[in-house]
This record gives sequence, C-alpha cells and structure tokens, in this order.
Amino acid sequence: MKVILTGATGMVGEGVLLECLANPDIDKVLMVNRRHYAHMDPKLEELIVPDLTDLTRVVGQLAGYDACFFCAGVSSVGMKEPEYTRVTYDLTISFAKIVAGLNPGMTFTYVSGAMTDSTEKGRSMWARVKGRTENDLMKLPFRQVYNFRPGFMTAVKGQKNIKGIYRIIPVLTPLFKILMPGQILTLNQVGRAMINSVSGGYEKNVLEIIDIRKLAK
Repeated sequence: MKVILTGATGMVGEGVLLECLANPDIDKVLMVNRRHYAHMDPKLEELIVPDLTDLTRVVGQLAGYDACFFCAGVSSVGMKEPEYTRVTYDLTISFAKIVAGLNPGMTFTYVSGAMTDSTEKGRSMWARVKGRTENDLMKLPFRQVYNFRPGFMTAVKGQKNIKGIYRIIPVLTPLFKILMPGQILTLNQVGRAMINSVSGGYEKNVLEIIDIRKLAK
C-alpha cells in the first residue's frame, strides 16, 4: 500500500505517520509538508510544499498512490469564519481534487473532529466549516472517502509534536476513563483504522470514536 500523508508536523499526522511506518502493509509513505519533518525511514519520502493549495510544481509526484491520509489542520481559536474556511475547507478540497484526478482508485481519509456539524447550519463556526468539508469531500470521485471524528487522543511512542493539553493527557487518562468512558483514542488506533479502511473498507463514511475503535481492531 502506498500512502500520501499530510500534517506530519502536527500531533495527529505524526502519530498516524509512525503507525504507518510500523505497519507491514505499508510500502511507502509520501509526506506532503509545508516545512521539513526530521525523520528517517526506508519507507518515507518528503515533499515540501509551502502552499498546499498550489500543487502545480509537484503534481506529477502525487500519482500512483492507494490512499491519502489528510491530517493537516489548524485550531479555529482566534479565527473568523472566512479565514478558517480558507485554511480548512479551501485547502482540503483543493488538495483532494488534485489527488482524486491523479488516483481514481484512491481512498481519502480526512481527520475532522468530534461534534462536526454535517448540517452546516449549527451555531459552532468550526463545526459548520468541518461539516461542509466532509460533505464536499464525499462528492469527489474517490473510490472511498472516510471522515474521521476522533475526540481526545493520546500520543504514540516516539512522538515529538505534542502541544497544549495533549502533553498532560497521559497523566489525566485514568480520570478521563472514569468521567468519559469510551471517549479516548490512541493515535495508534487512529492510524490502524485508517490503514484498515483502505484494505477492508467500512460501512460508514463518517466515523465517530466508537467506529474508529472498531475499525482499528
């Protein structure tokens, strides 16, 4: 299996990347990054693209892949809707259209988020934008599209890109398991579920925490 992965310089993308590199079903991972990610592995290649909405110079290097794990994303904190739409919806859809045209048999997996609004009409700005992104991805000519909606996630061994509250989640995990049973995923589970979605499929296009856990087994 050959995979394109975005977002390796962030926590989710890095965790999924490490799971891919450890999985024998993965032959090659092409990281498409805006800045360099220092990691060496025989399976790994890196393509630096400062602007993911402009792939004209690298488009020929994005063909021949079975899957795209789109893990790039930013927090909506402090952003107005037009700006958040540009860096979330516009960027994702632009990238997806290119790789769909180059790889018609591709499975595209998008990391959205718990509480995403599929109606696109709710009060939460980020949830509306994510919902619109999910909905429009499913209209593109991929073999399969899966929208992952994880909640709290714990890092995998070897991760460097861990920020904010996620640094203390391991300490709080026993408490979360009591207060929010079934709401925590490991990034190993998220990565395995993505890989399994390509090889075996899944009955839903939108995967909540319980679905991700099930698909990871």
